[in-house]
Amino acid sequence: MSDARTAILDRIERALRTGRIPEVRSPEGLALHVSNQGARAVQASDQPRACQASGEPLADRFVLEARALGVEVFVEPTPDAVRDRLRTLVAGLRVLSWNRDRLPYDCGTVIADSLLGSAPRQDQARADVGVTACHGAIAETGSLALISGPGDSRTVSLLPPWHIGVVRHDDLFASMGDFFQARRDAIASAANCTFVTGPSRTADIELSLTIGVHGPGKVAVILGP
Repeated sequence: MSDARTAILDRIERALRTGRIPEVRSPEGLALHVSNQGARAVQASDQPRACQASGEPLADRFVLEARALGVEVFVEPTPDAVRDRLRTLVAGLRVLSWNRDRLPYDCGTVIADSLLGSAPRQDQARADVGVTACHGAIAETGSLALISGPGDSRTVSLLPPWHIGVVRHDDLFASMGDFFQARRDAIASAANCTFVTGPSRTADIELSLTIGVHGPGKVAVILGP
């Protein structure tokens, strides 16, 4: 047996011996505060793994789960604050976006000069950041669901090294099941439905975690009112 194969199998064996499933913690450690900009932030010290029957707010759960995945989340109180946040994030960058009328809160006015998903692929490949809306934000997993279609090109969320998703409160769903039920017709008629659950990551090579191999290595979400 080769030395490389032996080393890989040894690492797998060690991981199996030391692996554990995290305990399910109560949501009592969930802490909210208001920043100077009015955006709420959630401390992820305790992470409940299922939506609570007591009616845990979907936005709070989504923020908690998304940040646990390494997503940078900004919760903004007004449409103006959403646009200001997007303007700050993309300043000086080459932007690739969904069609501008597909973005909520008039965010298309902030990136009026962006490339669109219909642009030549070689031009899209030079973009620094992709900006999309979403068709669903799944609270229990912190995922964004993006259904491809006219004006909603899937390359926008997959090709640039950074993906920014603009999310409305109306886009929030408690679970994947709720999303599938609400969007079943749109999914059935679409060519593709992409779920973005944190930055792209893989550990296929020698169990070494690598970020940004199959998609953006950085993901941010702007959650509006």
